[in-house]
Amino acid sequence: MTTYTTFQHMLQTFPEQESLMPVFFIGHGSPMNGIETNIFSQNWADMAKHIPLPKAIIVISAHWQTKGTQITAMDFPPTIHDFGGFPEALYQVQYPAPGQTQLAEVTKHLVKSTEIGLDHEWGLDHGAWTVLRHMYPQANIPVLQLSIDYTKDARYHFELAKELQALRKRGVLMIGSGNMVHNLRMVNWQKLNEPGFAYDWATEINETFKTLILQNNASVLIHYEQLGTAARLAIPTPEHYIPLMYTMGLRNDNDATMLFNDQAIGGSLTMTSVKLG
Repeated sequence: MTTYTTFQHMLQTFPEQESLMPVFFIGHGSPMNGIETNIFSQNWADMAKHIPLPKAIIVISAHWQTKGTQITAMDFPPTIHDFGGFPEALYQVQYPAPGQTQLAEVTKHLVKSTEIGLDHEWGLDHGAWTVLRHMYPQANIPVLQLSIDYTKDARYHFELAKELQALRKRGVLMIGSGNMVHNLRMVNWQKLNEPGFAYDWATEINETFKTLILQNNASVLIHYEQLGTAARLAIPTPEHYIPLMYTMGLRNDNDATMLFNDQAIGGSLTMTSVKLG
């Protein structure tokens, strides 16, 4: 059990800074973005150049769902190739970023609404490393992943994120990694390389999401299922949308909002990403 004194000692590893770290929601798209140089990966790299260097990074990825909320707590998280049918070059990629067990303990201690489990088995899945290897190619910044509790609704994740706001003041970069519009069953594979091709419903709901984000209208985003048919098509299952709830929950009232990589893929996916702060 972590005592208050021990917690305070661990907290000193991450002293408070004058300014808040920004927060991202990254539309990560295909795992191939991890090894391709394209507009998406170039923008990820560019974003990293224009923000302070993080002391550590916590990623909430669509690809780690658990019963209960967990955080990786190992010194060297493995690179996970959690996909199939891609070129061999993608499976050879390693992203050997260290972990940060003290930050895992600090995160666990900060959250009062639920018990955060310390995980020693997961690692970094493609929702994390395909983005980070462009942002921080030297893999020299500690990276942790926070899981998505698949038994909970969007509000749970939004409220949990609020409890983590203090980490922004301590140099921790928080990244939600998913896709706002993510319906793989409806992808038009023949038009996958046609820039900006989107079904009408995908364009409609993506514009709605962007407007709500710019308005900081978290309450409507939380109840996305009330946004009609377009939202149901965009979010057939919630795991790629939930990371946006963390980004919104981490938001500060003074944060400026920037949208980037705002492009549709294959008709039923959007890469739209958000930077707050």
